[in-house]
Amino acid sequence: MSAVRGSTSRRVSIDTEARVSSPDDTHGGATSEVASGTPTSRDVARAAGVSQATVSLVLGDKWRGRVSERTAGLVREAARELGYRPNLAARSLRLGRTRTALLVVPALTNEFFARVYAGAARTAAEHDFGVVLYPSPDGTGPARDPFASARAALDGVIASSMAAGALATIRGAGLPLVMLDSDPADPGAAAHVNLDIADGMRQVTEHLLGLGHRRFVHLASAVDSWTFDVRAGALREALRAAPDAEVRTVPAPLDVHSAREAAELALTGPGPRPTALVCDDDILAAGACKAVRRLGLRVPEDVSVTGFDDLALATAVEPELTTVRLPAEQVGERGMAALLAVLDGREPEGGDLPVELVVRGSTARA
Repeated sequence: MSAVRGSTSRRVSIDTEARVSSPDDTHGGATSEVASGTPTSRDVARAAGVSQATVSLVLGDKWRGRVSERTAGLVREAARELGYRPNLAARSLRLGRTRTALLVVPALTNEFFARVYAGAARTAAEHDFGVVLYPSPDGTGPARDPFASARAALDGVIASSMAAGALATIRGAGLPLVMLDSDPADPGAAAHVNLDIADGMRQVTEHLLGLGHRRFVHLASAVDSWTFDVRAGALREALRAAPDAEVRTVPAPLDVHSAREAAELALTGPGPRPTALVCDDDILAAGACKAVRRLGLRVPEDVSVTGFDDLALATAVEPELTTVRLPAEQVGERGMAALLAVLDGREPEGGDLPVELVVRGSTARA
């Protein structure tokens, strides 16, 4: 040990060189690193009983098809126990990557997108990636490139279809793009992560038809987006099962005040009063419930109301909303995993994420 201590200054300079030239600390310097309490990939390899090359494959998330799941688990466990962290700056220099993804959303005020971000950030952290959250400044309108050069600052982009109008500049950067809740036929995306939105609206419609409702108003989002087009189409398709059913579509901006005004007009218009308001999301549904009460009617005794998303708002209103639960965090997780797969040359996981109708107090028999 005295010999090791006596050569500390020389080893520190060697370690500095090794750390710059080897992102995974695979060249020398291990003894002094251990002495200073900072573990290296050599320590992880020794603890897991594998080579340093295997450690690099596993911690660089390039082990599939080369290393068994059991071995990968041993390496990750050893790294956790030792508190090992790769030198990401040097690795980025070697790979030409920043290990940063951009998540583009239409707004920060919507809880759904906050949950999408939480899921994406969690998956990113597991792979030593960072996620920059970028809202379109005008909601769904164009957004400028958030960096002097997106290509230089990012490895890829994940974006909601509601923010599609914000992507023109970023698409021009030639970065891999993963679209969330968007048209799968869009050729500009490297991967798509979708919810089974159509099935959600089918579940809502079948629930209301089963309660005897036949006069519907679709309180539709005024946002021009694929996901809302799918909801409208699925509602019309599901209502074909009941030839005596009728539906009127009333668009409204995505805020409670506008939804209340639109719902009041729908409920006081000519002809028989609708018995069910099918809303494109929970915010619109909250406005619809206010409209019903302001007109001296009751939810659900006089008018049933349904939402979509299952935000915290759904259980904050009284009665609580019947709505479609969307697994927002899973959307973020799957979106980040898809981007990682594209960057690694792998095929992203396919299939739509399932959604679930949650029946609460805002719906009853017609």
